Amino acid sequence: MSDPLPSALPEALHERIVTACQDGDALAAAGQLEAAKGCYLAALELLPGEHRQWEAATWIYVALGDAHLKLRDHDKAFKCFHNAVQCPHGVGNPYIHLRLGQLCFERGDLVRAADELTRAYMGGGVDIFMEDDPKYLAFLETRIIL
Repeated sequence: MSDPLPSALPEALHERIVTACQDGDALAAAGQLEAAKGCYLAALELLPGEHRQWEAATWIYVALGDAHLKLRDHDKAFKCFHNAVQCPHGVGNPYIHLRLGQLCFERGDLVRAADELTRAYMGGGVDIFMEDDPKYLAFLETRIIL
């Protein structure tokens, strides 16, 4: 029998992780994406043990994935969102499924793109697609009835 997963990070460690991510968010908002990635990676490295067991890893991977996406590095972005979906509350998160679907679409994996975009639609409705290129919603409309 394996040990149960810890329920929460120690408060001081959690605060350090949040601060690193906030620094990354500020840098990303200022267009300094490479520096932002460094902050997110530093936050990820603060997580003890198997980092994917922590809920914090979910949002760190999302932030890191978004930075890679803005830099048009689809392979690294895909890896980040693939990791995020394996973290607590990753499966079923409409935003994570949206990004995975978009990245699968860009990689030419249309079967998985349709699956992931359907999950995003089921969890977030049509509104989740409104801030991105309309091609993803148009593609989904060829696969399911909205």
